[in-house]
Amino acid sequence: MMDVSLQFSSTLSRTDASHIKSALSLSNVKHWATWALSPKHPCLAEINFKVVDHQETRLINLEFRGQNHPTNVLTFNAQERDNPQADVLLCAEVLIEESVELGISLKAHCAHLVIHATLHAQGYEHEHDHKKALEMEALESLLMLSLGFKNPYWD
Repeated sequence: MMDVSLQFSSTLSRTDASHIKSALSLSNVKHWATWALSPKHPCLAEINFKVVDHQETRLINLEFRGQNHPTNVLTFNAQERDNPQADVLLCAEVLIEESVELGISLKAHCAHLVIHATLHAQGYEHEHDHKKALEMEALESLLMLSLGFKNPYWD
C-alpha cells in the first residue's frame, strides 16, 4: 500500500485555503491516488502532495521547467532503490480558477489532477509524445469515469 501525505502551505490566503480544503481532504487524495496506481508499473511507496500558492508554483515552474508562470500541478519523482517516491505541488489558486473556467466542481478538478500527478509519478508522460499523451488521457478519463466524475477531456 502506498503512503500518501497532504500538506497546505501557510502562504495560502484564508479564502483559497478554505475553498481547497473543502474539496481536497487527505482521505480523498489517498483514494484518488491509490485508484490511479497501475498494475503495469511498480507501486509507489510514497507520494507527498503539497498545496501551494501562485508565487511558489511560479518560482518552482521557472526553476525546473523554465516557464515563468504558475501551473496547476508539478510532479517530481525520486527513484530511490526500494522506496519509489514522488512529490507533487498543487496550486490552490490555479485549481480554483480553472474549475470555475471549466464549469466543473473543484472536487472533480482536484480528483483529476491528483490522478494526473499519480500517473506522472509512475512514469506516464504527455509532453513530448502524442501517442503517450493519448494513452495517458485515455487512462485519466477511464479513472475519472470509474470514480463517478465526468471525463475531463470532453466538453
